Amino acid sequence: MRRTAVLVTTGALLLLTGCQGNGSGGAVAAGTTTSTPPAPSAAVELTPADGATDVAPADPVEISVTDGELTEVTVVDDAGAEVPGSVADAPDGAGAELWTPEDDLDYGTTYTVTATAEGADDATAEAVATFTTVTPDVLTTPGIGPLDGTTVGVGMPIRVYFDEPVTDRAAAESHLLVTSSRPTDGRWSWFSDTEVHFRPSTYWPADTDVTLEADLHGVDLGGGVWGEKDRTVAFHVGDRHVSIADAATHTLEVYDGDRLVQTWPMSAGSPENPSHDGPHVVTELNRNRVMDSSTYGVPVDSPDGYRTPVEYAVRLSNNGEFVHAAPWSVAQQGHENVSHGCINLSTERAAWFFEFSRPGDVVEIRNSTGPDLSRADGDISDWTIPWDEWVAGSALG
Repeated sequence: MRRTAVLVTTGALLLLTGCQGNGSGGAVAAGTTTSTPPAPSAAVELTPADGATDVAPADPVEISVTDGELTEVTVVDDAGAEVPGSVADAPDGAGAELWTPEDDLDYGTTYTVTATAEGADDATAEAVATFTTVTPDVLTTPGIGPLDGTTVGVGMPIRVYFDEPVTDRAAAESHLLVTSSRPTDGRWSWFSDTEVHFRPSTYWPADTDVTLEADLHGVDLGGGVWGEKDRTVAFHVGDRHVSIADAATHTLEVYDGDRLVQTWPMSAGSPENPSHDGPHVVTELNRNRVMDSSTYGVPVDSPDGYRTPVEYAVRLSNNGEFVHAAPWSVAQQGHENVSHGCINLSTERAAWFFEFSRPGDVVEIRNSTGPDLSRADGDISDWTIPWDEWVAGSALG
């Protein structure tokens, strides 16, 4: 009986021991310990990859680090000189970081980037990539209006003229950044492969500072054409001058802001040579000018031709429309339209309007018997285009 009891007690102890675990459902044998997996090592990946060629200088260097933190990035050119730059998170939130140079990378140059990261195991990892930027066949630097530092009227759009066709309009447009001191809803609209304009849905707000950053260096514009350099143009939009030339009432109303400051008799284009209806933008002021019919295709020696000196000529379009002094038509001003398409005023009134005006001011011609102003008539017909059509002309939707 004593022996049997000992056996039972021993079995119970073994059973009790087998039912005790390590808290995770498994038994732990006496005298054993658990182990922690080793910390992972960092890994670094670079874009452009090592050996890449024809890289766009405007593209940033992308650095992806897994299982670690980026600690250092250095970039040197093919002469061994370090290229200053900065690192920031990629805007798409994908976890990568971007190195961007302080100054633009050069065309046709080899660069070496070295990126170092530290993993949770306190070990460092390094990636090195050498790449070469593209050597373009064709470079283009656009002309831009208005000019830097100028003051313009509320109707002056931003105009960018390329000397080579741009086949990738979206690439070009995405690198044309407009900022203004007063918020606007401005958009770009393409007139051709070499010309794009920017304007708001209505005239610019008065007293607005506007800056265009044309960051085109290193940008592939398509068809083998690349942007040559960056340009920045800053201009000021002055007072609101929007005048109304009514060909039916033969009256010119001049506004300074919302205030009507002058109401004058005038003479617009005759029935044979009607003025064009629509918003005209002042582009040029000439104290003295010779009006020459041959500039728009009518020979001077033809029955309808002329070559007439005038004073105080304010150009409204490239089709020969001006506001100018016409002392010979004072008797008709306010009663009859007798000009070749211009707005005729007395000399005294034309002198006042000349001093009042600046490029970018607007003269809206209304109730003429002529056709509407259009792209065929001159440099700036932008405000004749309905806003939905204007927006549809953007390459970015």
